[in-house]
Amino acid sequence: MPPLTTASIGHNNSPPLESDPATSWNYYCWRQAHKRAWKTPGREIALRRLKRAEELGMTYREYTAIVMDRGVFL
Repeated sequence: MPPLTTASIGHNNSPPLESDPATSWNYYCWRQAHKRAWKTPGREIALRRLKRAEELGMTYREYTAIVMDRGVFL
């Protein structure tokens, strides 16, 4: 098992990349939370986000990441 280190500023507390996914409970939990966070929203919400992202010159994924991270709409 790799030694524990403190996370630096901006770290999202995801499991280390070198961890073995088959044996890491933290990795499993993190992947499940990631799947839930990026679950496709309803059609109307997705279309509204896509339209706003295009107006701002961004991709849908970039725009959605900002909305999810900051909790504000651009």
